[in-house]
Amino acid sequence: MAEQDETVATLATRTALRVLAERYAGGVDRRDVARFLSAFHADARLRVYNPSDADEPVNEMRGHEQLGVIPEMIKVYPKTYHVLGQSTYEILGDTATGEVYCMAHHLTSDRHGGTNYVMYIRYADEYRAGTDGEWRIADRRVLIDWTEARVANPPGR
Repeated sequence: MAEQDETVATLATRTALRVLAERYAGGVDRRDVARFLSAFHADARLRVYNPSDADEPVNEMRGHEQLGVIPEMIKVYPKTYHVLGQSTYEILGDTATGEVYCMAHHLTSDRHGGTNYVMYIRYADEYRAGTDGEWRIADRRVLIDWTEARVANPPGR
């Protein structure tokens, strides 16, 4: 029975971590700062690596004050659309690591249509359960594997 309980707890944690990834993506796409920040611990760090195998990040932010500008920065795109792919997690008590695949679409429009700038990303994360039992991101490495620009037809065109 203890083994079955452990499996149930592991599945519950994996589900919570996946929901966390969805909350992050939804917060960005909706420009919802509160929702976005709720995915992170107050002291969290986010680093962007472009290309993904770079030795040093091109950007680094720490804490809610710095992270809270991300939904504002993304407003340069009229729309974004994050599609989450597979995810893997290693759970060790109240800490975990994980990798989440993502295609992040960034729509820009112009007079004759628009562009969909697509980023192929892997989020390499470290998670901690808070004192409230909620899982949050403690450290996120945004690994940009490649990008592409596609022709887009924004709604109403």
